[in-house]
Amino acid sequence: MLWDYGYMEEGALGKPYNLRLLKRLLGYASPYKKIMILALVLSVVITLFDLAVPYLTKIAIDRYIVSTWYKVFLKQGEDHLGRAFQEKYAPLLIKSKEGVFAIISRRNLRKIDPAELRELRAAGQISTAEYYRITPNTGKTDILSRLKPVPEQMADGSFLARADSLKGIPAEELAALRGRDLQGVAAVGGILLIVLCLAFALGYGEFYLLEYAGQHIMQDIRLSLFETIQKQSVRFFDQQPLGRLVTRVTNDVENLNEMFKTVLVTLFKDIFIVVGIFAILLYLNWKLALICFVLMPFVFGITFLFSTMAREAFRDLRTTIARINAFLQERLNGMQVIQLFCAEKSQFETLKKINHENFLAGMKQIRVFAVFMPIMELLSSIAIALLLWYGGRRVIEAQLTLGALVAFISYIQMFFKPIRDISEKYNIMQSAMASTERIFQFMDYREYIPEPENPVVPSRQEGHLLFKNVSFSYDGKQTVLHDVSFELKPGETLAIVGPTGSGKTTIVNLIERFYDPDRGSIFLDGIDVRKWKKQELRERMGLVMQDVFLFAGNLADNITLGRMKIDTASMEAAAGLVSLESLLRKMPGGWNQEIGEAGATLSGGERQLLSFARGVAADPPLLILDEATSSVDPETEGLIQDAITRMTSTHTTLVIAHRLSTVRNADRILVLHEGRIREQGTHDQLMAQKGIYYKLHQLRST
Repeated sequence: MLWDYGYMEEGALGKPYNLRLLKRLLGYASPYKKIMILALVLSVVITLFDLAVPYLTKIAIDRYIVSTWYKVFLKQGEDHLGRAFQEKYAPLLIKSKEGVFAIISRRNLRKIDPAELRELRAAGQISTAEYYRITPNTGKTDILSRLKPVPEQMADGSFLARADSLKGIPAEELAALRGRDLQGVAAVGGILLIVLCLAFALGYGEFYLLEYAGQHIMQDIRLSLFETIQKQSVRFFDQQPLGRLVTRVTNDVENLNEMFKTVLVTLFKDIFIVVGIFAILLYLNWKLALICFVLMPFVFGITFLFSTMAREAFRDLRTTIARINAFLQERLNGMQVIQLFCAEKSQFETLKKINHENFLAGMKQIRVFAVFMPIMELLSSIAIALLLWYGGRRVIEAQLTLGALVAFISYIQMFFKPIRDISEKYNIMQSAMASTERIFQFMDYREYIPEPENPVVPSRQEGHLLFKNVSFSYDGKQTVLHDVSFELKPGETLAIVGPTGSGKTTIVNLIERFYDPDRGSIFLDGIDVRKWKKQELRERMGLVMQDVFLFAGNLADNITLGRMKIDTASMEAAAGLVSLESLLRKMPGGWNQEIGEAGATLSGGERQLLSFARGVAADPPLLILDEATSSVDPETEGLIQDAITRMTSTHTTLVIAHRLSTVRNADRILVLHEGRIREQGTHDQLMAQKGIYYKLHQLRST
């Protein structure tokens, strides 16, 4: 059967099928496409802000915090590399006032060809000592004059002081000398603060938009699902467990919401971060980036392995949770039976076993995460160790700035988070696709009673009912009704009696068009019921069933059931007809009195009377009572019988009865046996025949 796949493995139907499901699912998202595109744009901007934070840190370190310079001796290099060096790297140099040497910043050293740099250092043309470049300021002259050695003046008016000469001077004097650097750090810090505030604000907007779109999509799908449920025939509900239908409308839809708000857009964000980190690392230092990329095959391999293992663990866990839910739902509904037969211990042991299986499935999931997360942390630590080993050496050799190394470490730490997120979101997506598969298979299920292409509306409303050679089976194999024919004339009361399983309730189901007959026709007011619109057909009938179902709410809601044409006057008339006034007098809130779930605050007889009032409130031409008095006490049965008697003069009434006392005064009685009409007549006529009716009467009178 279509529904017997349970918690099937995600993606079991293959990628092409999943793509079709995703395309169909995105159809529900199309009304919110602009919102999701805006969320995607915000996600890209937030990603850029996130990527900017380590780079701003690098700028602060290289330009202002560790802003050291080196001397390049020009004169002694004229005959060798000096002239060529000056021409090639002139934009990077600041010459001294006398032109004997020039200075180059540490961050610009990496722009020099490594071979030339090694040769210059070997020749002693680049100093090993570090210097600070101090911008000219009249307030600094006195401080500069006290430094040893005395700072040298550059061609642009700045001064060059040895780094070690600044050690030991008072903090306020050092702050004065390095005021430009402090201002730069403050500026970068301000920019960083602005970036973080903007990222926070945009993050709020992104989250709000994703939730807004996700909640609306979930709302639309849930409404569509419920609409599909309401369209199904009674046969559908005979086949489907209640828990499965509820799961489709709740858990499966929530899984889709998780995919929309945490996968579809944020997945792009994680991809942008990974790609952005790759690009920035290659820009900062491609050699060092390639050293880090050595670990990438291991990272992606472990992530793929984790995704596979986690998918299995999630599936097992969901299966055991579903079993627990089904067990608890059934046992809680049947708790009275469990206690009546002292079965508490056996039920506890059964739940204990299922619960232990859930525990094992949960531990399996935990073990997967307990291995994956430390492995990812280990790989992250190995990557940082490689950075410190190779990058630290390059910093010492001035081939890499300290800020770049710090940025590398930050980016590598940032890199592993989206990798973990992507692996987890992969499982969310797989789970959501499985839910999508179940939902759309559900939506494609067509156990409908079809509406007529050209519905006919009768000119009269008399409740005239005619069965003509009707045969029917529920499963297509075992026939329940065999060539049944009878007529119920306007204003007449017709009773149908018979032993259990004879087909009485099936006749009601066919009249209400919960099913269509296999052969034959049913006419209401001269028109085949298959040519009626279902809503108009059922509005002309008032059905009172043996099993009374009341909704949580008040008395009025349970009578009107949302039917706007039933006003207070109609309810009052129905209450008077079925002797419901005594119940209303006991209710402090009157029609607004809450009756609890399934009418828990009412007695069995009161629930039956309320159901009877519901059936007659709209004043239907045809009233059908399906064992309506079988579960009430004799006093209540008498009240209902009086109501039935009062209605027969103006309403066509069909009574399906188990208690023969209920049908004694019927105009005509049909005796149904094994799906065939065996006898018909009045009570006295049937008793005189001494046939099936007589035997039933004798049996139920003893």
